[in-house]
Amino acid sequence: MDSQNLVKQQFSSTAENYFQSAVHAQGKDLSDLIILAQQLKPGRVLDLGCGPGHVSLNLSKEATEVIAYDLSDTMLSVLSRIAEERELKNIVCQKGTVEKLPFPDQHFDLIVTRFSAHHWLNLQDALHEMRRVLKTNGTIVIIDVTSPSLAHCDTALQTVEILRDASHVRDYSLKEWHNMISEAGFNVTHETSWKLPIEFASWIKRINTPINRVEALKVVIDAFPSEVKNYFHFDQSYSFEFDVTWFQMQLKITEDFA
Repeated sequence: MDSQNLVKQQFSSTAENYFQSAVHAQGKDLSDLIILAQQLKPGRVLDLGCGPGHVSLNLSKEATEVIAYDLSDTMLSVLSRIAEERELKNIVCQKGTVEKLPFPDQHFDLIVTRFSAHHWLNLQDALHEMRRVLKTNGTIVIIDVTSPSLAHCDTALQTVEILRDASHVRDYSLKEWHNMISEAGFNVTHETSWKLPIEFASWIKRINTPINRVEALKVVIDAFPSEVKNYFHFDQSYSFEFDVTWFQMQLKITEDFA
């Protein structure tokens, strides 16, 4: 099975779980996105890797139109149903890959992606596509898990991520993000990081992690050195904390990117 089909399979049976997930449905970052949209008053918003639509549903109140874009038919079906129930007529659901966006140049005032980029097969291509479809004075916000700069902690994070969810690609470090963002032609205008508590039982239930992988996760976590356990604050229930970062950026206005 190729990677795109793996992503579709992983999330086809879990869309409702993600809609109900407190990690995805709540958070100061979601509130801050609403405040940002109120300030920007965007005409057209693109929610990349929208999942069941927490960003789209909230930003639809502040934008003229929100394009909710995802690879999973099931995720889009859940969002479409909720939008209809709430009579939100300015949300348009569209299926596709982030590496090749079916939109014209300079089409969006605001592009947002939240907890999705670590599933993308080619983040650099996606960033270039985001640059292409963003208006000259537009804004992009990327919110995602970021990996530690410490090599052994990075290895531990990628290991637990892919054991829990086979569609995981990579949690990138701040240095990797900065390099890719700059190469794609953006300047970071605001950045903030925080710790996100992850309750182990709901974390594995949300994606329906098979029992053999759950057991493997516990064995691996038990074997982590103390430095890794302390960094992620693993407890006796295997719950822990992720590093999450908000990258807010705009286009570089230089001769190279004009």
